[in-house]
Amino acid sequence: MGGAAAWRLALRPGEADSRGILFVGLGGRWRIDQGLPEAEVLRDKLDASVRQVSFDAGELTEWDSGLLSFVAGIYKACAERGIAVDGGGLPPGAQRLLAMARAIPEQKVSGRSTGTPGLFAQAGIATLEFVRGVPQMLGFLGEVTLSLLRLVSGRARFRARDLWLEIEEVGPRALPIVSVISFLVGLILAYLGADQLKLVGAQIFIADLVAIGMVREVGALMTGIIIAGRTGAAFAAQLGTMQVNEEIDAYKALGISTIDFLVLPRMLALMLMVPLLTLYSGFIGMLAGLLVSVTIFDIGVFEYYTETLRALEFKQFAVGLSKGTVYGAMIAFAGCLRGMQCGRSAEAVGHAATSAVVTAILLITIAASIMTIVYYQLGI
Repeated sequence: MGGAAAWRLALRPGEADSRGILFVGLGGRWRIDQGLPEAEVLRDKLDASVRQVSFDAGELTEWDSGLLSFVAGIYKACAERGIAVDGGGLPPGAQRLLAMARAIPEQKVSGRSTGTPGLFAQAGIATLEFVRGVPQMLGFLGEVTLSLLRLVSGRARFRARDLWLEIEEVGPRALPIVSVISFLVGLILAYLGADQLKLVGAQIFIADLVAIGMVREVGALMTGIIIAGRTGAAFAAQLGTMQVNEEIDAYKALGISTIDFLVLPRMLALMLMVPLLTLYSGFIGMLAGLLVSVTIFDIGVFEYYTETLRALEFKQFAVGLSKGTVYGAMIAFAGCLRGMQCGRSAEAVGHAATSAVVTAILLITIAASIMTIVYYQLGI
């Protein structure tokens, strides 16, 4: 096995056969560059007569992780056979490192399991997770409400520069994707309406359908979904990364309110910009309806423009703006909530971003349903 500088491994039976002890002698240099043996060399020796494995490292001169890997393999092989291991003969440093390695529990990766639960099991798990998350959600809502009250009274602490940066990020930089989606949705609405209206020769009412639909409902809803996927996930990832890097802990240690300093600017930015993006979305959708009406159904530009003005009332804009404001608050709430709840790993950041989008879309859908029913009952 080489000269004095190489590793040496010696196996000798226990001093008393009745005790069933297998002594493993380690000597020389047990370094990873020495071509060390695998723990498999002991498997044939671990028969029914062996009750315990002990180590003798009195002649060991140097060691590194190669020794730890070898000994860890022996621990594993003995555990499979129910054989006790006495590591008292190992160097003190190796004993401490092995104890630390064996003390760390096996990490279970969320969302990955060996078996796929059934439909009812998945529904039950989702329901339990939701119920457990309700108290945290309500607590976070209370903290945000108190932060808004501090803002009204002038006692909220955050940097105005952060607010303007968030406004730029969630507003102007979102215009390209909002423009594309709104234009395509406007085209779809125009074609769907024309397909039915042409049956009675009333294609001119395409303008009413597109204008009211985009300004009142569809513009706010599509903008909310777009911003939820674009900005809500970004908020969760940003705050989640700060959680991983312990930056949020540092804010708390300095006595700085993380709700005021981190959450409030993001919420204000979305509550201010999503209504404006909703109006912009409605305008782009009406342009798409105009394009379809003029080029496909031979409706004049002036006729379409006049019918659009006749169809739109102030209450349509008020409904769209109110829904955009609520949707913006929902998106900011979901993104910041999941970011602040994020764990301490890279996987947790990804999970927080995904959960933020799902939560935001769910809240938007619930809010849209409730507001639509309320406005209908009020005759708005």
